Amino acid sequence: MPRPITLFTGQWADQPLEHWAPKVAEWGYDGIELPCWGGHFDVKKALEDGSYCKQRKELLGRYGLNCWAISAHLVGQAVLDPIDERHKAILPPHVWGDGDPKGVNERAAEELKDTARAAAKLGVSVVNGFTGSSIWHMLYAFPPTPTSMIDAGFRKFADVFNPILDVFKQEGVRFGLEVHPTEIAFDTYSALKAIDAVDGRPEFGFNYDPSHLLWQGMNPAHYLREPKIRERIYHVHVKDVATTLDGRTGLLSSHLDFGDPRRGWDFRSPGRGQVDFAEIARELNLIGYEGPLSVEWEDPGMDREFGAAEAVQFIKRTMMFPAAGRAFDSAFAEGQSRA
Repeated sequence: MPRPITLFTGQWADQPLEHWAPKVAEWGYDGIELPCWGGHFDVKKALEDGSYCKQRKELLGRYGLNCWAISAHLVGQAVLDPIDERHKAILPPHVWGDGDPKGVNERAAEELKDTARAAAKLGVSVVNGFTGSSIWHMLYAFPPTPTSMIDAGFRKFADVFNPILDVFKQEGVRFGLEVHPTEIAFDTYSALKAIDAVDGRPEFGFNYDPSHLLWQGMNPAHYLREPKIRERIYHVHVKDVATTLDGRTGLLSSHLDFGDPRRGWDFRSPGRGQVDFAEIARELNLIGYEGPLSVEWEDPGMDREFGAAEAVQFIKRTMMFPAAGRAFDSAFAEGQSRA
């Protein structure tokens, strides 16, 4: 079976799932990656209401759609982050509580455990998300940052996430970290360090999103060639990006909002940026990845419905070719043997 093509509705949660499901089907998608916000998938209802997951699946099924993963990016961000007023806007009230940072961290960790339990009830085996990071603010290394402080940050990640991953193991669900600035892993070497921090346990892997790698200057296909990483690609986001460096701006983007033409980079609709998705498809074939290709649509310069409809067709043209299964020149020897 070809890899299913899904739409991640995290950026579409201003309208209910009932509004988007028929449109997603009409555009040609196979399913939806459900975000745990905006009413698209409610973790508390999934655990407290015995009929909720069945109703979600029935809603999708009404339009021939399926769900292979749910996403907990917003709550995950608050697990390790130093908490400030920005987090209040992205967290459910029961996780934010009184806003006390330590309490928010603890409640976010419990919510992520509950998300694994809710995923199991829904019948999906992957929860995508973020971890946050207690050491992201040390990135530039000034004031000078001792290696011991970075190592302590990874130990804290392991101390906090191992109990979360224990629940994932119990529920038969895997966590796919989206390697991303502001997370404990944001590039190749920090991803490898995160794997080592949790002793390589299989519950921890990655939601692969090439856009965040490319704008940092990496080759997203090369990332998939790292042995420890390639075996942990649990989910794939299809999101494009373009760098627009003009000699005046840089990759840190000057505190300018997404969509500002002065930025050094910005997201693009799939096929409209600089990511080589055909090369990525070849790497996914080599890995044997058979999971979803999930469009995370973010393009500040394009109508989102136009972009989502175009994206699924782009993926079908560019990424859906099967692996060869044989050497292209084997026919020469086979032909000789029949002569």
